[in-house]
Amino acid sequence: MSRPLIITDCDEVLLHMVVPFRHWLDETHDVHFDMREQGFSEALRHKDSGLPLERELVWELLVAFFDTEMVRQTPISGAIAALQRLAQIADIEVLTNIGERHHQLRVAQLASHGLDLPVHWNHGGKGRKLAAILAERQPSCALFIDDLGEHHASVARHAPDVWRLHMVGEPEIADIPVADKAHARIDDWASAEAWIIARLAEGPAPTISTPLNGAIA
Repeated sequence: MSRPLIITDCDEVLLHMVVPFRHWLDETHDVHFDMREQGFSEALRHKDSGLPLERELVWELLVAFFDTEMVRQTPISGAIAALQRLAQIADIEVLTNIGERHHQLRVAQLASHGLDLPVHWNHGGKGRKLAAILAERQPSCALFIDDLGEHHASVARHAPDVWRLHMVGEPEIADIPVADKAHARIDDWASAEAWIIARLAEGPAPTISTPLNGAIA
């Protein structure tokens, strides 16, 4: 039987993203990023006028950040060491919505932090892509980690027997609501590692329509 498989997001799970992005916007583009806003359409505003950025400009800035500024991203506390230990009991792959353009940059970025992992790029919900990875890998059980509730809902729909851990490793956005399709919400790697080990030992997740633990663990 093949080993368990952990499929994890990168930004705000393994590496900080929104904070270095905010600093870069402020330093080089005179743009204020209010992380209390739930969407980029309102969160990014011109500092001189206070007006929201045009949608096209928001996308251009995101692409430019990943083109040249990924070096600003630093690891979430405890993430690297935890994954290195978890690699002793499970295979680990990264599923990120960074896009094909930045795929190899992300591979190199993670390797620079000691994580030589397969990286899959994606657009939109992650459920279909994750299901395809499972079909190819055929793990004994699988566990998914992401900071966005929409991806937990997508995985619950397309791969319901996968354990789903909602993690928001960036403290400045930790007030993100608990993903209602995740089995647990844990924002620190010390606690998450123990939870992951326990879930992988249980085998595939029960295919239920409501979370086992909707509260922060």
